[in-house]
This record gives sequence, structure tokens and C-alpha cells, in this order.
Amino acid sequence: MVNGCKQKKWVVKIGSSLVTNNGLGLDLESMRIWVQQIIQLRDQGCQVVLVSSGAVAEGVSRLGLKQRPTQVHMQQAAAAIGQMGLVHAYEVNFAEQAVATAQVLLTHDDLADRTRYLNARSTLSSLLDLGVVPVVNENDTVATAELCLGDNDTLSALVANLINADTMVILTDQAGLMSADPAVDKGASLIQSGDANDDGLMSLAGAGGALGRGGMKTKLAAAKRAARSGTDTVIANGRQPEVLTRIFKGESIGTKLSANSEPVTARKQWLANGIIAKGEIVVDEGAQRALIGQGKSLLAVGIQTVSGHFVRGDLVVCSNAQGFEIARGLVNYNSSEVHQLVGATSDEYLSKLGYKGDDEIIHRDNLVLA
Repeated sequence: MVNGCKQKKWVVKIGSSLVTNNGLGLDLESMRIWVQQIIQLRDQGCQVVLVSSGAVAEGVSRLGLKQRPTQVHMQQAAAAIGQMGLVHAYEVNFAEQAVATAQVLLTHDDLADRTRYLNARSTLSSLLDLGVVPVVNENDTVATAELCLGDNDTLSALVANLINADTMVILTDQAGLMSADPAVDKGASLIQSGDANDDGLMSLAGAGGALGRGGMKTKLAAAKRAARSGTDTVIANGRQPEVLTRIFKGESIGTKLSANSEPVTARKQWLANGIIAKGEIVVDEGAQRALIGQGKSLLAVGIQTVSGHFVRGDLVVCSNAQGFEIARGLVNYNSSEVHQLVGATSDEYLSKLGYKGDDEIIHRDNLVLA
């Protein structure tokens, strides 16, 4: 499935249901096995970043709770408690093989802010160059409901973008993407391969489980996001023997979703992955064709409506009249000014605003297609 000799950077994500043995505390034996496989990948020349869920679920187990709490402060408390055991378990297992590890906790702010995004990328790159295995998780202890990344599938894709990974492997308790729900359709079959940008696959995905926040839909969305940096994704059952090393050797396991596209620049990766936009601009059909088909900048003449409050330099989403996001980028005007410029030609900017700034509301260099 994957030609190992060409795959130099991997992101391996392990889900909560695997790490915590379905909520019964950390599955230490399975964690040891995955660590051994990661070390084997490193011995073959791969640099590996491990993204591990399980902090909140482990905290829930340690606290004796029957289910994941819904209150943000209780989730944060559970994460703080569970993170201790989670990271310690990985550190001990890697240390047995004389492999150094580093804990990296990320939030939305780290990836939405350009400077912090670059700092996170530099840190991960430096750790990999030093031969260290970064163990990444969302910083649930300080994240809030409005700002949290939402699931570690998304976080894994963002990490793949950060390091320009060749392959992202999402280990879950499912065989991969199925043609139908096996609980309902006994004839459901495994989809072995597909295009990460195929939106039609979403109709086959189900919801997440009680322990984690992700489901197959978030995994498919993560694969699409990772594909922006040319990263292929494999979704596979983490309980299969030697799952990582077998994928590395090229064995067909789980579902492989190919990027099938050239990596976008680091700047446009950051634009594409600015999770929280400050506003939305709805464009007409002409502007949509210009953005998507011709790679043009967004001009005011093609804008229909504006919503949200933003200032110059903020990230905004561009949607079509049907409500679908088609692009996002950094605006050259604030929301009040864009409201005044709706439908205007560049020659009318001076009379409407009292001054003449950039012709482009969003320049194509600061815009990335969805």
C-alpha cells in the first residue's frame, strides 16, 4: 500500500478506544506494541510523530466516572489527570529502547496564529532532526469549547501539514471505511482505496463513539485536510498484528486515501487550516468561477453579502450562494468597509470609502481554495 523507502515522515494517530481499552484504563500492553512498531519504522529511516488520544478518557477512568463529562471544566480536569499517565506510559516504553520522547500540547491558537504556527513547525522539525519522537495531543486542559480543535483526527492532519508528512496513519477500532454500516448491512465491505478529496465518501461515514470526539467523518475530513500538503492517509484497525510495519512494507490494510494533488505552500496550508474564521463573504457565480477556475483574486464587484466582524488581515471564509465554502483568505479591508464596497467596481472605492486602497478584497496570494 505504501512504498516505505519513499515515506520519510509519518504521522501516526492512535484513538481513545484503542489507547484506553474501551475506557477501562490505559491498555499498556497495546501501547508497548505500537511503540515497538514505531521504533521499527524509525530504524527504516522514517521520522515519526505520534498523535495520541486518551488523556480525557484515561482521566475519566481514573476518576471513576461512567462517561465522558459534558462540562468543559470537567473535561479539562479529566485531561489534566489523564495526561500524566498517558505520557508516562509512552515515555517508559520508548526509553526501554533508548529512544527519547517529547510532549507537545497544541491548541487552536497555536495553529491559527501565523507566528505560533511557524514556531510549532520549527519545534517539531527540530525534535525530529534530533531523533526524538514527539508525542502530540490537544491541550484540553486550557482549550475551551469554542476554541478546541475538536478531535485528534483534525489535530493529526494539522501536524501532517506542519511537517509536510508523506503518510498519516489513523489507527482506530474499525477496519477502515466500509461501504455501509456493518451493524445494519451484513454485506458491507471494506473500501480499500479512494481519493482523499472525494466528498462522496462522507455519505458512507458514521458518527463517533462515547470515549472520543471523532468518527469516520472526522477521519475523512482529516484525510482531505492532510492531502493539502500531499499527505496520503491510511485508516486501519490498530488491533491488527504489526499493523504499522505491514502498512510500511506495502501490505493492503484498511483504507488508503491518496492525496492525488501537489502540496500547497506552507503559507497556504496555514490559511487553509485557520480553523476559526472571523467572517464570511458570499460571492456570486462570476466571482466563484474567477476564484476556482481562473485563480483570480476576490474583487468587491463579485460580493453579494458580508457577515461577521473582522479587521484588515483577518481570515474570512468565501462561500457561494448555496452556502458551500469555496475558499478562505486574508482580507485587505475591515467588515464595515467591505459592507460599503459590496458590488462596487474598483473605480468606486474612493467615492464609497473616501480613500482608495487595494483593488482586491482578498489577493490571490493570500487565498486558498477549499
